[in-house]
Amino acid sequence: MDNREEKIIQSFQQDEQMMAMVFVQYCINQALDPVEIYRRAYGSTDSTVLHRALELAVSKEEAGPIEKETLYAVLSMYGNEALAEEIEKTNRKEE
Repeated sequence: MDNREEKIIQSFQQDEQMMAMVFVQYCINQALDPVEIYRRAYGSTDSTVLHRALELAVSKEEAGPIEKETLYAVLSMYGNEALAEEIEKTNRKEE
């Protein structure tokens, strides 16, 4: 693998981590359980990216607001529509 390919892979991994962090922080801000939502979407919580995002998350008070539309756009960019669907189902149950 050449240097260019390595940089592309590294960039994708960083972006994927950012997406997971937005997902986790949104859940925390909305008092949702990100691990449970992830499990319902994918049947497992065996994700290094998810666990790293959980480690880096801050309290709702420390975080800035994350709009639902922003979250859905970020999830969609990485093919995580299943997470968006689970969040939507959870939000409907709580209304």
